[in-house]
Amino acid sequence: MAQTKSYKVGIVGVTGAVGQEFLKLLDKRNFPVAELRPLASARSAGKTLAWRGREWRVAEANPEAFEGLDFAIFSAGGGVSLALAPEAARRGCVVIDNSSAFRMDPGVPLVVPEINAHALAGHKGIIANPNCSTAIALMGLYPLHRAFGLRRFFAATYQAVSGTGAAAMRELEEQTRAWAGGDPIVSAVYPHQIAFNVLPHVDSFLDSGYTKEEMKMVNEGRKILELPALRASTTCVRVPVFRAHSIALSAEFESPVDLEVARKAISGFSGAELCDSPADKVYPMPLFYSGKERCGVGRLRKDVLFDNGLALWVCGDQLWKGAALNAIQIAEALFLGQ
Repeated sequence: MAQTKSYKVGIVGVTGAVGQEFLKLLDKRNFPVAELRPLASARSAGKTLAWRGREWRVAEANPEAFEGLDFAIFSAGGGVSLALAPEAARRGCVVIDNSSAFRMDPGVPLVVPEINAHALAGHKGIIANPNCSTAIALMGLYPLHRAFGLRRFFAATYQAVSGTGAAAMRELEEQTRAWAGGDPIVSAVYPHQIAFNVLPHVDSFLDSGYTKEEMKMVNEGRKILELPALRASTTCVRVPVFRAHSIALSAEFESPVDLEVARKAISGFSGAELCDSPADKVYPMPLFYSGKERCGVGRLRKDVLFDNGLALWVCGDQLWKGAALNAIQIAEALFLGQ
């Protein structure tokens, strides 16, 4: 049946890196938009942006800006979300929030549509988008969970600088140019040089020695998978890659793992594609998963540590599946029934 209804859509943080990806993907996926309301801070208000053949004026994100909108996607940080998302919801605007502000709120659905779209039925005006590393890891783990029953996992992330934003991408480029030219290297976004280096430090450290980013994967994974007893240990690392995160996973399951069944489970899952032929040097890499909607899963092998264990490597565009794409898929599921 042809889609006839179109929607009034707000984007909070439209001038940021993720906000720009929202615009690209709304257009790429032909989401029916009657009105686009670009929203940002007061300093960006009044600017214009081109989208779908016309100019749209950026307005200041304030409570009144959400009047009459069907939904708004937020990507402007937790403080903005905490201040404005409830105001938007009170005005009948459904909020899809990309920050961590509401993810662990028991009254707010935390949704990856390929996994738990059913949770949308209970929303009260605010829906949370998961952390980028969580979403990408689950594109590999969830189909395996369906096949074998996930118990626990270890993860090490290799996170692109785009996860920090546009300024971090510029910093990596500028440091690389400075290194090549023999010029002084300046670090402003990160505490240390990121070019030709890796930083085992993503987000702030907790008293436990883990970072907030590392704890998000286990806490969000439990909520999305509806597995309160799930156990995980994660080390998150920033690497000098512009775009797309990679994650090394070692997982233990309830049932014995069969590699062919595992491969078929991943191949049959809409959020991932199997990219697993090491003999032919075929495996997922960020270079080939930037700007790709599905995540790549490869390097599948029986884990030598865990009984019923499987080791794997997952790669995905954190600006897309880890942020903008997942949010738009939530809107598609909620409004278009997709």
